[in-house]
Amino acid sequence: MQPPPSVGGDADLAELAGLTASEARHFIAAITEIASGSAPDAALPLALLATADILTTGARLGAIQDIVLDERYEPDDGDDTDLAALRAALANVFEGLDEYADLVDPVTSTELTTGSLATDFSVIVGALDHGLKHFARGNQVEALWWWQFSYLSDWGERAAMALRVLHGLLAHVRLDADDDLVAEAEFDALHP
Repeated sequence: MQPPPSVGGDADLAELAGLTASEARHFIAAITEIASGSAPDAALPLALLATADILTTGARLGAIQDIVLDERYEPDDGDDTDLAALRAALANVFEGLDEYADLVDPVTSTELTTGSLATDFSVIVGALDHGLKHFARGNQVEALWWWQFSYLSDWGERAAMALRVLHGLLAHVRLDADDDLVAEAEFDALHP
């Protein structure tokens, strides 16, 4: 097995930070648009695409060697964004689909709990936004450290679960069909 890739010098860090910041902004914009309710029929597929994309970003952060800070403290980049309104709007968009069964820790426990797409997306947006604040102040290494740490400790798991739930919802929407409608369509197809 190969060791995880490393991020070389400052140029590599700057490139990775810029790429991650761009992808974080894209995810936040997509989730904010979904939360607006402007395209309810597209909410599931758009959320699936945005979540798959941000998971690729997270996987890149998880695959590299740990980002190590020069200082062992996090500079205060201001208050965290209040995500209550976003969470409420997402819960409204996903009404009836928002909650799902979840495992507390699929590796160490079989204990069930309840998850929520609205909560998952709010957690992810909050973590990405926090890193963007560091990035905007020119703290690229701090931003990368935060995105990597929060991916491994929190938002990566939430995004992975959200992706699984969104996939399941789309599969049910597209594949579950009324037996009478299917039989009628088959009859019509065989007897033109």
